[in-house]
Amino acid sequence: MRKSKVFLLIITIILVVTTPYNPVLADDILEDEYFIPAFSSASPVKTDEEPKINAGAAIVIDMESGRVLYEKDGYTPRKMASTTKIMTAIVALERGNPEDVVTVSERAAGIWGSRIGLKKGQKIKLIDLLYGLMLNSGNDAAIAIAEHIGGTVEKFADMMNEKAYELGAINTNFITPHGLDVDGHYTTPYDLAVITAYALRNPTFSKIVGTVQTTISYRSLHNTNEMLGIYPGADGVKTGYTGKAGRCLVTSATRDNWRIISVVLNCPSRNARAQSSKAILDYAFNNYKPHVLLNKGDKIASVPVIKGIEPYVSIEPMEQVKVPLRTDEIDKVERYIELPEKLEAPVYKGTEVGYVHYMINDEIIGQSVLITNSDVRRKGFMDYLSDIFTSWARLMREGIFGES
Repeated sequence: MRKSKVFLLIITIILVVTTPYNPVLADDILEDEYFIPAFSSASPVKTDEEPKINAGAAIVIDMESGRVLYEKDGYTPRKMASTTKIMTAIVALERGNPEDVVTVSERAAGIWGSRIGLKKGQKIKLIDLLYGLMLNSGNDAAIAIAEHIGGTVEKFADMMNEKAYELGAINTNFITPHGLDVDGHYTTPYDLAVITAYALRNPTFSKIVGTVQTTISYRSLHNTNEMLGIYPGADGVKTGYTGKAGRCLVTSATRDNWRIISVVLNCPSRNARAQSSKAILDYAFNNYKPHVLLNKGDKIASVPVIKGIEPYVSIEPMEQVKVPLRTDEIDKVERYIELPEKLEAPVYKGTEVGYVHYMINDEIIGQSVLITNSDVRRKGFMDYLSDIFTSWARLMREGIFGES
């Protein structure tokens, strides 16, 4: 009997040692490990050559205009791992109050993968959960947030998808708030960059994802994003890892008040995703510079106003058009204006009447809605009568009605 137990124990040990580790059962579990950067903080000499990276898919966009500055398979749906939590956080911030007190459920406390150690029945502020979500990639924080905001995880996922659709991220679908591997949960590098650009406009979100370390009510948190403090200008955003998604990283970096966003998905290691992120960010910073093509308030055109007290109304852009360009692109930019041939009074200041598009080789690189810059009221009876007398007086001055 003892021999058989010993034999079974030996067999078990052999199976454990020889069975390959299945990384599908992990999400950011190793993200807390100490990471030694494998690259210098200095940027390489400017080059027009697109970088070769060790990532399945990637993209870099300008945060303000959304212009794509680099992409590799940027529009194919893929697993996204914990970069999912970017959407989790922004939905929570828009639908909840950071000072809300959240009660942790059994489902949240029992989730596997990366955790911040929440316990069933624990009460914790939403803002603390958001820091735990974005810095230490807490899956338990993700569930607790989803249940608090949406009532259930499933209803919260519906909210995430509504927001994605609203932002134009049409090749994205969320099933969970944490990003553990599950069928039907996917995004593209482009969609993820668009979602991130939107989220970063929220100052609370931007502050959280740029925090290297902090302390919440019961533990210290350290950001899993290896780019923070290493890459010049890095100020966010989120890491991710599952066996099917590989190593993922969304990075925000700002230099000279110019903010760009990079996404790398399906990298084989932390070093590869850091190197890949650095390479594509360097490429964008070294080859593009932001140019103001149109300022808010610039008069761009005049449109006739039918039956208006004024014959024309001036047209201006609703917002500044600022776009990153390569040196060789500056002279290739073309402007196209869409406006009606005429407007009918009354016209009100700030009315949207058209668009201005800036294009290079049929690609829209920047645009703005066009609006009227003043009110023009409709002529009344007394206005027409005044016009008649004015015309008559003018004719008299010009001697049209001479003496008979």
